[in-house]
Amino acid sequence: MDRTTMLAKDAVSGKLAEIYVTIDDLRYNVMSAIKFEAKYEKTKTEIPILGRINKGNKAVGGKGTGTMTVHYNTSTIRLMLEKYQNTGEDTYFEIEVSNEDPTSAAGRQTILYQNCNVDGGILSKFDADAEYLDEEIAFTFENFILKNQFNILDGMI
Repeated sequence: MDRTTMLAKDAVSGKLAEIYVTIDDLRYNVMSAIKFEAKYEKTKTEIPILGRINKGNKAVGGKGTGTMTVHYNTSTIRLMLEKYQNTGEDTYFEIEVSNEDPTSAAGRQTILYQNCNVDGGILSKFDADAEYLDEEIAFTFENFILKNQFNILDGMI
């Protein structure tokens, strides 16, 4: 039996990515990012169906959440939190993430996350035993746009 398998070179490197955040019309290169993950979870309801033992499932909404780990070397999140504390005005922003490994035939994928909002954040931090400081930022988003999609690899179809 002849099986087609993925080529190792087509695995996308975890280190070759770009991330930009747009806050109040200013676009920042988040070169201090270490890790990023965003998820979209569908909200489903169970549907009873006459004549069937099992219930069906129907999507009725969705929710976007994410986390980003960054080096602890910028005050951007703390400024947003202080603004909210002092004025009650919350900050919404966009995040754009691209993955592209020139060795992989997968090409480039870019996703734009809209109406992002941080859940909170670290105000101060130190660790006398640490080699470096980082922080995890949890956020929600209300919409995403797949601006570029990965190529279909040979053998997938």
